Amino acid sequence: MGLFDIFRRKKKQADEEKPQVANNEAQQSELSAEESELNPVGKNNQDIDVSDKTVQETESDSNSDEQNDNDIVEQETSSENESDVSINETEKIDDRQEEKESLNDDLNSDSSDSDKNNHLEVSADNHSQNKAKDDALSDNDRSETEDNEEQAYDKGLSKSRKTFKDRINSFLANFRKVDDDFFDELEETLIASDVGFNTSVKISDELKEEAKLANAKSREEIQKIIVEKLVDLYDQEGDDQDNQLKFAESGPTVILFVGVNGVGKTTTIGKLASKFKQEGKKVLLAAADTFRAGAIEQLQEWGKRDGVEVVALPEKSDPSAVVFDAIKKVKSEDYDVLLVDTAGRLQNKVNLMNELGKMKRVITREIPDAPHEVLLVLDATTGQNAMNQAKSFKDVTDVTGIVLTKMDSTAKGGIVLAIRDELHLPVKFIGFGEQVNDLRIFNSENFIYNLFKDLVNE
Repeated sequence: MGLFDIFRRKKKQADEEKPQVANNEAQQSELSAEESELNPVGKNNQDIDVSDKTVQETESDSNSDEQNDNDIVEQETSSENESDVSINETEKIDDRQEEKESLNDDLNSDSSDSDKNNHLEVSADNHSQNKAKDDALSDNDRSETEDNEEQAYDKGLSKSRKTFKDRINSFLANFRKVDDDFFDELEETLIASDVGFNTSVKISDELKEEAKLANAKSREEIQKIIVEKLVDLYDQEGDDQDNQLKFAESGPTVILFVGVNGVGKTTTIGKLASKFKQEGKKVLLAAADTFRAGAIEQLQEWGKRDGVEVVALPEKSDPSAVVFDAIKKVKSEDYDVLLVDTAGRLQNKVNLMNELGKMKRVITREIPDAPHEVLLVLDATTGQNAMNQAKSFKDVTDVTGIVLTKMDSTAKGGIVLAIRDELHLPVKFIGFGEQVNDLRIFNSENFIYNLFKDLVNE
């Protein structure tokens, strides 16, 4: 990725969008002008009027010629050669009449051909205009989607961005020279930003080897070098990570959600169910949190809101029994996705963690390659405590990815760096608010850019 590559690319995109917007507006203006000029009804009517006028003028000339011919016939009738002249003149009149009729036929034919040609030309023009409009709308839709994504990250990380910037600036305010005290204070600053102890020490140690840091002459230079090292470390530790959800190659996909109480597991499931439903997938929810009061009702309410079914048993029932019933239903009724809610459990409660293992065994027995994902839901506001939870859950179950909730309510955005470096787990979703669309697929470039953009001015 590279920090400065990201910032250059973002700047380039912004520069390219300006002329593109102007071109789109100009294109729309040209299309509107062409539409007003190429009015097929008005043009056809005009052609018809011209044709009728031509025919009328021809008929008028014909009537005048007929009157002259009649006068000639009358005059010749009084002469001695009346009979011969009359015959000759009658033949001439007949010839002229045939010429007139032929002329009228030609005019009508030309008018019809002209109408057809005009119709074809207008149809071709309209087709070109419609294609141009469709292309412009498609580009606008893509641009709008990207803008919305950028705005979501910008707003959702505003607290973390400001706190990170303030702490780095405060650290550099007392900068005198790069020595041991400098690196000790840097570590403390990064730990306070929830980057994590191990990650902070690693960054400090690697920066000690940076020749360009030793040669830095200004706060701005040092600031850039520190932030660039943070992002480089993020890249190095995540080269083999895939933040895309894994779906079954055939049959239903089973996703298990785990985590402690109050992190937002049930809400996350409800939002993902809505997302999958909008994508045309057939979704089933399993209320395997039979321990917490109101948990089943909360998931059922999400099911009603999303228009998806929920498998549930009475409170205090065996969670594995709920999972078993859900697996049977998802297989027999051709569901695409099963989302399993589980009770919040502390990582140090052995019995609860064993219960989680039992549910996984039930799933695997019925669908050998399931669960396809085990997503650990973490509350970003808890900072380093969330890291401790993640380590414990990873030790007892095969966590495949992280869902970070409540990111918009915290200044602890540095936790993403720690998760990447210490856990080597991909963040798959990130939550920026209460609405369904506030749960976003994690985009590392947007995250890094909007976390550090106030610290790098290029």
